[in-house]
Amino acid sequence: MILSIETSTDVCSVAIAKDGIAIAKQELFQSNSHSTHLTLLIQELFKTEGVSPMEELNAVAVSAGPGSYTGLRIGVSVVKGICYALDLPLISIDTLKTLTQAAIITQENNSAEELLYCPMLDARRMEVYTALHSSALNIIEETNAKIIDSDSFSEQLEKNKMLFFGNGAAKCKNDISNENALFLDGIVPLAANMSKLAEQKFANSDFEDLAYFEPFYLKSFVATISKKRYF
Repeated sequence: MILSIETSTDVCSVAIAKDGIAIAKQELFQSNSHSTHLTLLIQELFKTEGVSPMEELNAVAVSAGPGSYTGLRIGVSVVKGICYALDLPLISIDTLKTLTQAAIITQENNSAEELLYCPMLDARRMEVYTALHSSALNIIEETNAKIIDSDSFSEQLEKNKMLFFGNGAAKCKNDISNENALFLDGIVPLAANMSKLAEQKFANSDFEDLAYFEPFYLKSFVATISKKRYF
């Protein structure tokens, strides 16, 4: 049994999975809710399902990034605390793989058409965090930060139909106008979609070092001066 936590975007979500299948979840679609609601969602999940974390949990999985700097740090901090207190292994899951897993599920009835999957997380302006995966979730292009223009993915789109999704995809529709470019709305990284990926890592004992693990931010955090004035 694995507890999964996803905090890489505005959505705060947690899920419990048994043998790679999510059996319960809590999701909050509210900006800036991670610091105030994450631990409450976890407590509610255990209480509602009657799960004893000390006796029944085997591992905890967390979104590893890329994504929101603050959101990722909150998620990882909470997970490290749980793992340390309960002596459980820590599993990290690539946020873009979680996003792609959700998109693949929506296409299960269209399996006759082979697609390339291109998750996109908003990285401000016309930049996105992105990667390319096959329908088997194999990595075709590693995670990177990309500035989107009319030439983006032109080489891949000449030969393949591509599905673009995630909160960074909507702003790219006008620039990526190739007929092989398909867009899927409403796909966000959720803890429930981490279940299968976390189970695979657990089976391979693919765990992180609890003391030294850090999220994959991809870009350095840049602090800004608040425009608010206090008198």
